[in-house]
Order: sequence, then C-alpha cells, then structure tokens
Amino acid sequence: MSQTRILALVGSLRAASINRQLAETAVQTSPEGVEITLFEGLADIPFYNEDIDAEGSVPAAAQTLRDAVAAADGLLIVTPEYNGSLPGALKNAIDWVSRPYGVGAIKDKPAAVVSASISPNAAQWAHGDTVKVLGVAGARVVESAHLHFATIGERFGATHPREDAEALTELAATVHELVQATRGELAAV
Repeated sequence: MSQTRILALVGSLRAASINRQLAETAVQTSPEGVEITLFEGLADIPFYNEDIDAEGSVPAAAQTLRDAVAAADGLLIVTPEYNGSLPGALKNAIDWVSRPYGVGAIKDKPAAVVSASISPNAAQWAHGDTVKVLGVAGARVVESAHLHFATIGERFGATHPREDAEALTELAATVHELVQATRGELAAV
C-alpha cells in the first residue's frame, strides 16, 4: 500500500495558537503509512485576484499552495472562529485552490474540518462556513470526520493537546475517517 498524504491547513496564523497545536497533535496520531504535513505560508499568499491568476503570473506562494494540495490525497482543515466565521487567510487559501473553477487542485479532494474556539460554541459557525466553502470549491467533505473543540482556552491553556488523551483519541478518529475516504473506503458527503 502506498503512503497516504494529508495536507493540514490551519486557519490561525499565530505560531502558538491552540488550533495549530491541534493540527500538530493530529500529525502525531497519524498511523503507519499516513503522512500529515502542516502547510506553512498561508500568510504569504496574496488575496485572490483573477488579474494575477494567469498562467505565468500566479504568485509563487499561491502556486506552492496549489501544488501542495494537488499532491495531497486529502485535506485536514483546522479552523478557529473569527467574528462568527472562518479566518480570511483560510478562505483565501480555499479560493486559490478552487481555481481554475471546476478543475482546481481541491476538486474531489476528501476534506475533514476540525473547529476549535474559546467559546462553548466550539467554532461551529466557522465550521459550518468552512464546510460550505469547501463544498462549493469542489472538495468532497467527509462529514464523519468532523470534530469540534469548545472552551479551548480552559481545556488546553496549561497543556498542549497532545497531553490530553481524549483529544488524541478524537483526532486519531478524525484522521482515520479522512484516510478511509482518501482510499475510497468511506463515502464522503
């Protein structure tokens, strides 16, 4: 069996964000034969603009993202909630990989969404918006792989999520479901 490649996109750009820590923990839970890579560089990608999205003039940071998504078997999206929705950097990344429309790097790519927030709402508005945007962009959203973390400031304020047995178990289950979808062993919605 060949290596399954999962690309993780983290909506928070802060180096010490708990959302990033959750993505790092997901990397730790990946089973043998599965490689999860955190994409670095969302902050470097310019806002999507069709005028600069022309063959030969696509900004290098945007092309790097497109290439990484195209090379991945699936996507793990980890999103905080900013003002009731997904962060602009994450939405921008999805916009870039959705183009050219209908054949972008995200087309038919299985995707799982993990949302986390300091509120008891567990970033469910951001989660819902991310699912919607991914679906419109052409990804195959894996509903059974969704995961929500609430009150993360209290839960993970003093410890990294990798030290939380329940978080490890939940993230491992999400990764498992996503990997199953990449292998055609699970129906994506």
